[in-house]
Amino acid sequence: MTSERKERIASAFGAAAAGYEDHADVQRIAALTVADLAALLPLENNARILEIGCGTGLLTREIGKHWPAATLVATDLSEGMVRRAADGAMLAGMFMPMDGERPWFEGPHFDLILSSLAFQWFDDLETALARLHGLLRPGGSLIFSTMGADSFSSWRAAHLACDAVAGVPKYPALAGLSEILAAYGDAFAFDETYPVNWGTARNLIGHLKGIGAVVPVSNHIPLSAGKLKHVMAAFEAAGAWDSYHVLFGRITKLK
Repeated sequence: MTSERKERIASAFGAAAAGYEDHADVQRIAALTVADLAALLPLENNARILEIGCGTGLLTREIGKHWPAATLVATDLSEGMVRRAADGAMLAGMFMPMDGERPWFEGPHFDLILSSLAFQWFDDLETALARLHGLLRPGGSLIFSTMGADSFSSWRAAHLACDAVAGVPKYPALAGLSEILAAYGDAFAFDETYPVNWGTARNLIGHLKGIGAVVPVSNHIPLSAGKLKHVMAAFEAAGAWDSYHVLFGRITKLK
């Protein structure tokens, strides 16, 4: 059953679908990286591929370029995002709303599962990875990117400087993800940092709204207008730089 929080996430991303790609520079880089990693695999052109969190189709279109004859199932928590991805897809496939943390499939079915910057919205990443691993055929791979612990560290620091707490989730560190992946016989993880000069705090907030990433952690108490103003000033006084810290992982199911 979809939780209230997941419903809010789906609604926020659906509302942002039309203008999402205008704000998605780092998201585009991450999707290309996931696709490039997948392209290194000895995958048949007619492979069965599952995409989790397709968004507007940044990664979906890359799948179409690499494997135009693939049997694709592209999914996203947001129905609005799914419709957007289907409209711009470069290959035929099944496009449907689905919570990737609780996939509707059972048993080994896919040769490749791909996801870019969606897993950070999962409630339990470790359990979700185990479920997705169970959907792989022998020799199949799961390749993904997700937010890392150092993302938006300057924005968090600005909150702390003002005796406030940011609503940004606590993302896993590379060491933590690597520990989870160590349970699998063939897996690895690495990270990349993408710094951005936002110029102003308003630009950062506008970016997050533009991509739909506006649902805070559970039980977060929104800041008053005055407190938020102080946080924004502290962020700008520190230079208004911040970073996306992105973790990449691959799990291959042993034959």
